[in-house]
Amino acid sequence: MKNVKKIAVALILFVAATSFVNAQSKVAHINVQQLLSEMPEMKAAQAELKKLQETYRADIESSMTELKNKYTQYSNEATSKSEEENQKRAVELQGFEKNIQEAEQAAVQEMQKKQQELYAPISDKAKAAIEKVAAAQGFDYVVDASPGLSLIVAKGKDLLPSVKQELGF
Repeated sequence: MKNVKKIAVALILFVAATSFVNAQSKVAHINVQQLLSEMPEMKAAQAELKKLQETYRADIESSMTELKNKYTQYSNEATSKSEEENQKRAVELQGFEKNIQEAEQAAVQEMQKKQQELYAPISDKAKAAIEKVAAAQGFDYVVDASPGLSLIVAKGKDLLPSVKQELGF
């Protein structure tokens, strides 16, 4: 009877140990920020955003120069104009300044919208490549090892080289 109990306990421990080993998942890591920054599509998107930003900046600077010139002109002519005319000019300058501020806000919103529009397909492509490589290599989980995302230890497989190869760069 004691032998049967020992065999049963040994069998249960063996099954439990086997289940525990099988339950452990394979985990890999990848620095997603590094991957995205090295993708040719991302570099092209960043160049396009920089060009758009420079266009907006040039437009706003042009408007600011025009505002400054009008302010200087109105200041120089203020003594020769009536009080009523000077007040109208002050209101005009305030409206012009408000328009510039609104244009700056619109430019920021457009830049954010364009960035999202450009980055989304790149991010989706990277995610698909990560999933494909992870599946091909038998990983159940892939952890983002980008700086600041609280990955403490990264002893598992780094998928960055394999994903870059999958993406062709």
